[in-house]
Amino acid sequence: MRKFVFLILWIAASPAGSDTADFDFRAPPTAEGAATAAAIADLAARLIPVYQDPDADRYLANLSALQMAAGNYAAADISRQTLHERRRRLDFGRPASQSVVFDMYAHAKAVEAENRFTFAEAFTKTFRETIPKLSDQDAYVVARWLNTSPISYREALQQSLDQHRAQDSIDESAAVDLIRKYVSFDAYRTFGALVILLEAEDERRRYAVENEILIQTPDGGSISAVVVRPKSLTKPLPTLFEFTNDTAQNYAKECAAHGYAGVVAYRRGTYKSSEASAPFERDGEDARAVIDWIAKQPWSDGRVGMYGQGFAGFAAWAAAKRLPVELKAIATSAATAPGINFPMEGNIFRNSAYRWSLRMTDSKSAEQDEYNDDARWQTLDQKWYRSGRRYRDLGRVYGKPNPIFIRWLNHPSYDGYWRQMLPDGKEFARISIPVLTMTGYYAPSEPGDLYLFTQHHRYNPQASHTLLIGPYDDDFIQRMPPATLHTYELDAAALVDLRELRYQWFDHVLKGSAAPALLKDNINYELMGASDWRHAPSIDSMGGKPMRFYLQGVVNGANHHLAARPKTNAVILQQTVSLVDRRDAAWTPSIDLINKSLAPRHGALFVSDPLPKSVEFSGLFSGRLDFTVNKMDMDLNITLYELLTSGDYVRLFSPTYEFRASYARDRVHRHLLKAGERQELTYKSERLTSRLLQKGSRLVMVL
Repeated sequence: MRKFVFLILWIAASPAGSDTADFDFRAPPTAEGAATAAAIADLAARLIPVYQDPDADRYLANLSALQMAAGNYAAADISRQTLHERRRRLDFGRPASQSVVFDMYAHAKAVEAENRFTFAEAFTKTFRETIPKLSDQDAYVVARWLNTSPISYREALQQSLDQHRAQDSIDESAAVDLIRKYVSFDAYRTFGALVILLEAEDERRRYAVENEILIQTPDGGSISAVVVRPKSLTKPLPTLFEFTNDTAQNYAKECAAHGYAGVVAYRRGTYKSSEASAPFERDGEDARAVIDWIAKQPWSDGRVGMYGQGFAGFAAWAAAKRLPVELKAIATSAATAPGINFPMEGNIFRNSAYRWSLRMTDSKSAEQDEYNDDARWQTLDQKWYRSGRRYRDLGRVYGKPNPIFIRWLNHPSYDGYWRQMLPDGKEFARISIPVLTMTGYYAPSEPGDLYLFTQHHRYNPQASHTLLIGPYDDDFIQRMPPATLHTYELDAAALVDLRELRYQWFDHVLKGSAAPALLKDNINYELMGASDWRHAPSIDSMGGKPMRFYLQGVVNGANHHLAARPKTNAVILQQTVSLVDRRDAAWTPSIDLINKSLAPRHGALFVSDPLPKSVEFSGLFSGRLDFTVNKMDMDLNITLYELLTSGDYVRLFSPTYEFRASYARDRVHRHLLKAGERQELTYKSERLTSRLLQKGSRLVMVL
């Protein structure tokens, strides 16, 4: 402890923000090898005597990394122990973090350095002394960190080395960052092979696991399921249940680590279950059969919560449609909503739906790798597009016609075929259980999530349905949101562990704990650019006073005007698109959320004047178009950006808002356009966003 007090006094003696010297350093070419280890060790040894940081925790964490890189594991072990004691006092009650991983690694390396054990023996001993003392939840968090692939750390290290390749020196901050990346890679590649058996040993001690259970359905079919229960809790438990089509996905143990019975069941056609059925058509009944089975088990207290993303999110709503009394709550994210956001969006069918339909009806095929080959499917898309053949021939062009996909094409409207799959109309009114929906401004599935949320509140104004939305994509719930998403750096406030938030919400609903502070109202949204969470009772109440702009053509110039006032002498904008010209088959839109320039394809770009002050842009946008077209239908594509004073274009949502004009008024009934006649079209977007537009920025619309 005297050493720790000395460090604090030493740091205080050096003012924060003082200039730091650069260090001579030539980056080695690769992340691996003796030369790299030697170069990093030399850099760390030179940095240790001068390194300082006013934040004690950060200082100790970085110092231990420098000491490990320099090969002084005994000193690193002491630094890690000091840091551990500080965090144990300050973070009492908080879940474990990745810090535990490096505590174990440093200690095992220190023991190895004393020549008493091999590293494998030392790490095994350290693991067995550390992990069993953790709670199930903390042990699960540490296990997630331990199972991170060394490849990701190697890639991060290599990228950092490449950035410094052309330099002869490196500053202190960059040196510390580089060394931490090296130590992370070195640690994970060193203990990676040991973790599998050690975790299996710990899991056998903690959990009761039943694999390949077959649950019989009323129609004589069967569903494969997995059940995981915590051995430490012997009384009947509430169950968290996911009904999924992803055989690689299993969060049953994670549910058990949070004090629930965890059940994962797989739709027909996987494992030992019955043959595959048409997607969506009977999955709700199958999910209900699993719920009935769960409620009858001795380890169940009769209460079930469903969760899931994509198809699993659909399955939760399909089960809720049938109102099983045992189903007490559902929490979904990026939910598939058949007829809304899949296999079409805005009533425009997606080629990816054909690929998915094949996979779902061929789930036991040895050709599954074929369905994961993106390049192969891009080639198929281009082949069909260039051929000029009708859309129904997509499967014939590929050589694998699929009747399921053709069945979907036979229902281009949101008709009875689709409405039987999810709650519809007054069926929403009867769903009174708590619901949590999480989605993102950059999530392709967002329109489906918003549809389910708005329809539930429309037919049941008292619905206990909470929406959380932020700058996330469809994968955000599976992991901590990355600091950067498609070139866009997220606000600090947006970096929330949403999977953990979901468990906190379930604990509130099923165990009576306090509601998560982040979920204060029906709608909880992150205001991008302000790093702040806002809360509102409805979508219409988000933001402030509505903003109105007018599309005005400019005769000369690349950009048109997005004006704050209408103009009487309007300029007619003309657009001609040749539907037989397929030379753009290989064109793909950028997925980056920040761009230096925009080049609309078959579109027009409208730019507003600089904003006189900062403005909150939150909610859904709507519009009215005045046009003449020589066809009876057309597809429209609208994207909005903030054009910063720096010249960067920041997307307000992604992907674009697309819709077929004949369904803009009503997704159930088609209203064809009047070819050759001037007419108006009113639309309201299905992509919600929220951003604080800065003073001096411009609003940009691409139509």
